[in-house]
Amino acid sequence: MVTDGKKLSDLGLRARDGRDPHIAGIALDSRDLKPGYLFAALPGSERHGGDFIQYALRMDAAAVLTDREGAKIAADLLKDWDGALVIAEDPRAALAGAAALWFESQPDHLVAVTGTSGKTSVANFTRQIWQALGLSAISLGTMGVEGDYQAKLAHTTPDPLTLHRVLAEAAAAGVTHAAMEASSHGLDQRRLDGVRVAAGGFTNFSQDHLDYHKNFDDYFAAKALLFNHILEEGAAAVINTDSPRGQQMAGVARDRGLALTAVGRDEGADLRILDQRYDATGQDLRFSVAGKPYLVRLPLIGGFQAENVLLAMGLVMAAGSTAEDVIHTLPGLTTVRGRMELAARRDNGATVFVDYAHKPGAVIAALQSLRPHVMGRIIVVIGAGGDRDTGKRPLMGEAARQYADVVIVTDDNPRTEDPALIRAAVMAGAGPDATEVGDRAEAILRGVDALQPGDALLIAGKGHESGQIVGQDVYPFDDAEQASVAVAALDGKI
Repeated sequence: MVTDGKKLSDLGLRARDGRDPHIAGIALDSRDLKPGYLFAALPGSERHGGDFIQYALRMDAAAVLTDREGAKIAADLLKDWDGALVIAEDPRAALAGAAALWFESQPDHLVAVTGTSGKTSVANFTRQIWQALGLSAISLGTMGVEGDYQAKLAHTTPDPLTLHRVLAEAAAAGVTHAAMEASSHGLDQRRLDGVRVAAGGFTNFSQDHLDYHKNFDDYFAAKALLFNHILEEGAAAVINTDSPRGQQMAGVARDRGLALTAVGRDEGADLRILDQRYDATGQDLRFSVAGKPYLVRLPLIGGFQAENVLLAMGLVMAAGSTAEDVIHTLPGLTTVRGRMELAARRDNGATVFVDYAHKPGAVIAALQSLRPHVMGRIIVVIGAGGDRDTGKRPLMGEAARQYADVVIVTDDNPRTEDPALIRAAVMAGAGPDATEVGDRAEAILRGVDALQPGDALLIAGKGHESGQIVGQDVYPFDDAEQASVAVAALDGKI
């Protein structure tokens, strides 16, 4: 990893007047600036980074990277400045490329997965398989950086400086394999540019992030950037082709000249799910690889996990491992925290699961997949986040009403919105038989109390999160912990 700096031109950047100063570091945040740094003044959702160029000049920055709007904002200051000004049509892409050249090293084998749901599980399973094969590996995404090198991340797909720094640090620590989540925001904002991705995966596509993307097509186009922009021609694409959008993404991959591996239940799938048999602790999966059948035991709850596992298998194979070697590792896979996680079990045998499902499609998938494991009723505790896509709220309630037997609507992360208004929107879809309980701890307690022998409770929406966001504050709250406390209290263990 670079520590002694580079010339501006070494970072793939060219100043408008030809200056080529020595760069001591790169900063996205003006508060991180030091003398000799390159400051990236990028357009933002609320303010343009050009507003902060004044601080870069005060800190004696050697160069500023921005777009025409940023240069216009700081025009009066820049006209007498003797530093290097780089004006790029796409400053985000320029920064990502510069970050890759600055930090230089990455793990030798890197794969990325996109899609609405399942990214975290696929990345995590991919990392687990590599580790089981004796390879030094990490996964990056919603859970942070996990594996043979660990770090926290603020975003599913971090900014280019953070991403390339983490990849370089992991490589320096001996990590050779990395699996990362590629969010639509990260792809749209060019955060993955400069990452040498050997294979890309696609899970599925449903409504989400329409507070950021204009519409479904815009959202899909962002996902497709992994295949038509990030991956080089001839790289591998592992795509779940069971849905029309999956077929569409496969078409994007073919048009790009990628080596396509289809995953799914259709007869033409390269990694094909043939049958599944469920019980209270997992499932038996019968599947085929290039027509050859196999049978494995997966200690995973939810039918959709078979799709995630095979997608991870395809990515590992694309990175050089054989199918036979991978298959031997599958029975050892463990559930990702907060993804159909068995959180507690009552003395009467009823179970409590925690899942991150916070989108209508994900809620439907979670409930449908839980059903074969449950002999009695499914009770669901569900809500919706504030300051996010409002259109999905009644759809969340409707999904719960259609696929669960008992629905309890509660607060998720209300953020700056009125929690009662969010719950009302969810209740509109959940119907008159649903119960509204604003306090999430009480809602979980009620759900656990209602469990009869053979029943299961699904607590949806927050998964692995350890806090609840109310206003601008984050209060300690862990769904799995709350479920365990509720079970212990109701079964007389505390």
